Amino acid sequence: MKLDQAALQDAGRIPAALAAAASGAGMAPALAARIVEASRPRQRDAHLVEDAHGAQLLVVNGSRLFHLPPALAAEFRTALDGMDDAVVQGLIASSGLQLAPLIDDTPLAAPPVHALSLAIAQKCNLGCTYCYAQQGEFGGKAKNMELETARQAVDLLLAKAAPGAKVNLAFMGGEPLANRQALRAVTRYAQEQAGQRAVDCRFSITTNGSLLQADDADFFEEHGFAVTVSLDGPAEQHNRLRPFKGGKGSFDQIIERVAPLLERQRRMQVSARVTVTPFNLNLPRTLDLFIGMGFHSVGFSPLLRASNGQAEMGPEDMEDMLQGMIACGLAFEQHVMLGQRYPFMNMQNALREIQRGTHRPYPCGAGAGYFGVSAEGELSACHRFVGDAAGRMGDLAAGVDAGRQTVWLEQRHVHRQQPCNSCWARYMCGGGCHHEVLARGRSACDYIRGWLHYTIGAHGRLGQLAPAWFAGGDSANTE
Repeated sequence: MKLDQAALQDAGRIPAALAAAASGAGMAPALAARIVEASRPRQRDAHLVEDAHGAQLLVVNGSRLFHLPPALAAEFRTALDGMDDAVVQGLIASSGLQLAPLIDDTPLAAPPVHALSLAIAQKCNLGCTYCYAQQGEFGGKAKNMELETARQAVDLLLAKAAPGAKVNLAFMGGEPLANRQALRAVTRYAQEQAGQRAVDCRFSITTNGSLLQADDADFFEEHGFAVTVSLDGPAEQHNRLRPFKGGKGSFDQIIERVAPLLERQRRMQVSARVTVTPFNLNLPRTLDLFIGMGFHSVGFSPLLRASNGQAEMGPEDMEDMLQGMIACGLAFEQHVMLGQRYPFMNMQNALREIQRGTHRPYPCGAGAGYFGVSAEGELSACHRFVGDAAGRMGDLAAGVDAGRQTVWLEQRHVHRQQPCNSCWARYMCGGGCHHEVLARGRSACDYIRGWLHYTIGAHGRLGQLAPAWFAGGDSANTE
């Protein structure tokens, strides 16, 4: 992460604070502490983000961002500090920023199925210490999905897809490559059936990488797979968290086997997904390691719920993670301002969501247009609810259980969640992962708000200093 800070400062393209961060001054901890305090929920309809580049007002209705002149920023700051809803609403109205509510209490009407995740193999060769799928078997016996079951899932996915629609077929487990033959056969079936309907069917797989074969690279490239490889940091950290079931470390074998995919990727995109625990919190080191290996993108996700309760993130761990995420974000800002690609997935996704003004009453499509499918053909709200009665949604033979889906969409609406209903981040967050919330509650709210507050600030800085990134995405940021 060595950058020419003098050149950056001379060019006037980067704030001095970011240049200091690049030199290793370690501003992330202090910045994270200030951000957590500034991001605490004070008023449900607006949130103020201020830095050296000025003030941005987030109007929660519609997730709309506005740059404020100093005098108006001072008025909003006073109103927000006073937690006076009426004054804040009056300021929003007098500034011409008021709209009719874009999200009300009405639950989402069930959309057509547009994404399925197949537990194509409910078995795994690793013994990950924190696995939500209980070593890949979801609490039952190890099993593979039969090809006929997988084809039935494809038929459900395409049944109501109109010509021109986009659908996604994902393969998960367990370890999906433990059932490679069925995976390949149903991919070809889905592509054939989708082609006959003029539907764009896209494919993805999440794999531990240890069973990859050289010809998998050709197959995934041919079908344009999004490949996510689960890696939890450098060798010593990864091996502690994701060993083989016999206890041997898996890192070296995975890196060796993923290399042909990294070299082959054109249509295929190969990403690294890092599950963050108290034992692998050096995020900048991990990010630079995997970017240097050639991964298309690298993303982090905190472990908030494990089936055995091991390695779950506590409040202090989440504080440390936010510091690491901000350090990675600052590095991303530096690279973008230099016109260099730096594929930090969390940052890229957050900036794009902010740019398009994403606002939603749910955190994801789970139980709406997206379902998990067990090896035996049972439908669940998402891949994490396979085998869990709390998320049961029917089966392939009878289809989606409309009654259970209706109740789910009513109960999981963010307006029904507390304390979400009074939080400024509710339409950007959607209330948090259903599986984690139902199992453990909301333990990551300060982290989520802090990360959103930081990325809103970064959005304002990059919008002024590197607007080409928003115009062209990553294509505008190649070396």
